Amino acid sequence: MKCRFFTSMFLILAISTTVDAQMPSATSVDRFAALALKCVHQEYPNKIAHVLISDQDVAPPRELTPVFYGCFDWHSSVHGHWLLTRLLRLYPQAEFAAEAEAALDESFRAERVAREVAYVTHPQRASFERPYGVAWLLQLTAELREWDDPRAQRWLAVLEPLETALVGNMQTWLVKLAYPIRTGEHSQTAFAFGLFLDWARISERTDFAALVTDKSREFYQPDRQCPLAYEPSGQDFLSPCLAEADLMRRILNAEDYASWLTGFMPMIPADGSTEWLPIAVVTDPTDGKLAHLDGLNISRAWMLEGMAHGLPATDARRASLLATAAIHQQSGLASVTGDHYAGGHWLGSFATYLLTQRGLVE
Repeated sequence: MKCRFFTSMFLILAISTTVDAQMPSATSVDRFAALALKCVHQEYPNKIAHVLISDQDVAPPRELTPVFYGCFDWHSSVHGHWLLTRLLRLYPQAEFAAEAEAALDESFRAERVAREVAYVTHPQRASFERPYGVAWLLQLTAELREWDDPRAQRWLAVLEPLETALVGNMQTWLVKLAYPIRTGEHSQTAFAFGLFLDWARISERTDFAALVTDKSREFYQPDRQCPLAYEPSGQDFLSPCLAEADLMRRILNAEDYASWLTGFMPMIPADGSTEWLPIAVVTDPTDGKLAHLDGLNISRAWMLEGMAHGLPATDARRASLLATAAIHQQSGLASVTGDHYAGGHWLGSFATYLLTQRGLVE
């Protein structure tokens, strides 16, 4: 027991010195950018979630959604573009910078965005990419809003009509939504609500922030004893329990969050150990659904860091949260290779979100 304790504490000491300034290496940055550059304008293979209204709606992806048609599906294309925007903002002198700028210029054109707006505002498509893809679109525009650069201002102006349309769709939906969606995939509400809140605060949309906050409190604040032992399901890339905890630290102050987390996740140890949350195992990285579990390890890492960030500095559970985040990060990042398109078209975005600590924005 003592050996395990000191091993865990050594790991925490190693990562705690960098948790507030953790950045990917130049090699990682180049690799993540290359994955996105390879796929943002690669149309096939493609999986579309497309409601046809008439025969005229039979068309290839590049015509249906001409901005976000690459990277296998709409939401992966969106966060592929976010990845390029984030890394171009943080690493403007990197070797990939000129190619990333050119790719974003090619995508973010007013006439293309107008067709995307027409697509998502059709009444039969109100649920398009709800809520996961919409959350990433808002993450993209939040990135542009925070970036003091003429290119960012130009791209944001082009994307704002789509942002406005999708926020309107979400407002209409949230008013009617009576229950949370507790899956480990795209339909989950907790993860999306976290990104919604981050966007609303950056954009100073107090009305939308209040709506999401109220729904989050209604859905999640009464929760106790999250069934973490039931996770993961076989094709999760988001943890229902951890995503909820990562959301609530955005809403509650540190003391209230510490109390809430005790009731919601009482199994978190105070001794720095990691056995309470084993790493998810991927048996076939070429299978797109099974490869989701690689993304789960990455998203778990950033959610665990977020939970630690939300607790008081003296909270004994922080050591275990950060140590567990570290082992999930190590496993998850090892899968971001691009060897298989099943993971290569999206895992770089998750890795970038984790390593640049995007979710810890104040």
